[in-house]
Amino acid sequence: MEHSTTALQSEIIEFLQDLIRIKSYSGEEEQIIRFIERKMNELGFDEVKIDAMGNLLGRVGNGKKIIMLDSHVDTVHVNDAEEWVHPPFDAVIENGYINGRGSVDMKSSVAASIYAAILAKRNGRIEGKTVYVSCTVQEEDCDGENLKHLFAEFGLKPDYVIICEPSNNNIAIGHRGKAQVAIKTNGVAAHGAVPELGVNAVYEMAEIIARVERLNDSLSSKHGPKGNVVLSKISSISDSLNAVPSVCEIYLDRRTVLEESKADVIKEMDDLVKGKNASWQIGTLERTSWTGLKISYEPFHTAWKLDAEHELYQAAVKAYTNHFKTKPSKFEYWEFSTNAVTPVVMGIPTIGFGPGDYKLAHMRDERCKVDDVLDACNYYVELISTL
Repeated sequence: MEHSTTALQSEIIEFLQDLIRIKSYSGEEEQIIRFIERKMNELGFDEVKIDAMGNLLGRVGNGKKIIMLDSHVDTVHVNDAEEWVHPPFDAVIENGYINGRGSVDMKSSVAASIYAAILAKRNGRIEGKTVYVSCTVQEEDCDGENLKHLFAEFGLKPDYVIICEPSNNNIAIGHRGKAQVAIKTNGVAAHGAVPELGVNAVYEMAEIIARVERLNDSLSSKHGPKGNVVLSKISSISDSLNAVPSVCEIYLDRRTVLEESKADVIKEMDDLVKGKNASWQIGTLERTSWTGLKISYEPFHTAWKLDAEHELYQAAVKAYTNHFKTKPSKFEYWEFSTNAVTPVVMGIPTIGFGPGDYKLAHMRDERCKVDDVLDACNYYVELISTL
């Protein structure tokens, strides 16, 4: 008799509630990683280990074909808890939804993927296969850096990767790229009483800001898929509030589409600073993981899309049809970036699928349909079996 999510429904959802109740902000994931580690061992994973960055990797099976399901366990912060309908860490279930921070992004996927691996094992559907479930950290700031560390430390290169980010349980076949860029202008400090003796770095930046706005207008006016650029941060340095600023810096978030290359973005940035006392560089982020590991992350990733003729695409469609008893009516193409940036660069066939509406991620009153969590779990089992 085959095991199913029906018999384990309460167990899966209770596990998900436990996950939501654990605060796991980026860089503060130790408690949830240790909790999941114990759960994987209790469920009967063949191997469970943690890398130096603090990412958790569970394995079932020992076959030649290697399949990985990846979910990150970190969440963005909650700064408005008193304004939520339900407290963000109470994991209240109401009207068929489970509520709370991380319910969509992406603890529902964590629960679904972990139980999917176990169900596949118990039902004898991993013959000739090795299935890994990764629970990764610090994705919110450093997407893909976690898998880069995990793959390198454990010498791992899966044959297929499923990124379990929320997709409304539609098959996601790619996502836009991104480049996060810091632009700095230099001026000459002077007393505020005699500004003519200095050069104001903020004024030097003003024309660059106007160029950024024009660049975004140009990108948004293009036909077909569109990229965009957002000025997300501005700061200046001056000796005092009575001084001419000597340095000004802005931070740009540039989202790219398939037709745009790294060379295109580099030319854009060169054009933004042309003729000004300014320079630009990739906005490298420095972070420290919960294990104490220092992380340096360079956010410059191109867009990607899995070809419809690829065997992983075909298997994903077949598994969808087998489980939902209908062919997919639509495919998701994520606007945001994910951990997929690492396997894609490594040439690993990658696809996405996960419960929840990604438009609710990072938002107040984040919530996910309980039935979608269970459907995702069943779909993962079917996809593991199909590959």
